[in-house]
Amino acid sequence: MKRFWSHAVAVPRPEGGHAVLLDGRPLRLPGGAALATDRAVLAEAIAAEWQAAGGEKGGEMTLEAVPLTRLLGTAQDRIAADPSAMVAGLAKYAETDLLCYRAEDAQLAAEQAREWQPLLDWAAETHGAALTVTAGLMPVAQPAASVDALRGAVAAHASDELAALGLAVPALGSLVLALALSAGRLDAAEAHRLATLDEILQEQRWGTDWEAEQRRARAAADIGLAERFLALVRA
Repeated sequence: MKRFWSHAVAVPRPEGGHAVLLDGRPLRLPGGAALATDRAVLAEAIAAEWQAAGGEKGGEMTLEAVPLTRLLGTAQDRIAADPSAMVAGLAKYAETDLLCYRAEDAQLAAEQAREWQPLLDWAAETHGAALTVTAGLMPVAQPAASVDALRGAVAAHASDELAALGLAVPALGSLVLALALSAGRLDAAEAHRLATLDEILQEQRWGTDWEAEQRRARAAADIGLAERFLALVRA
């Protein structure tokens, strides 16, 4: 779309919170509501991405240029009124968490155990969610109490935090890693490294897969964005 504004600024709202104005007009979501946040730093970051998007008035831009806006819009438009669907969707990942599936190759399995088990131990200690580990790709049933405990950990997040988890969990393939990211137990780079441990070790043996490399780059960007958004909504 073409950039139709010259200046984007963050401003306090008379009713509380902060909004973003494009040439004095409120930035609105597709449903018509004005985008709003309680966090001044998030409003300022969103204003900055709109100020940069498209270069100058009349320039071309895409929604990829305003990722913070998209996340806050998701939280405001799709999650805030009823978070239950998002909570349930994210909690499903506890049933097939990446960290529970170890390789049949002994060397790779040993590396996975060394790198992944501390995170599973953290989930058990912090959330009361002990998960079952298996070898191979055949599904393993997880204890219902553990899945429920992780669902509760997800539900404890506010709607804007859930929007960030909604980006991070699929990118990581692991609810445990995403919760550790949210809790500050891991940063985005380390979470991504752990999530791609298998691929990296395989490429060290057999060489680089260009498509896998591109996929990892996209996942890394999503995880980094989720981390940044969490920091802004908690500032």
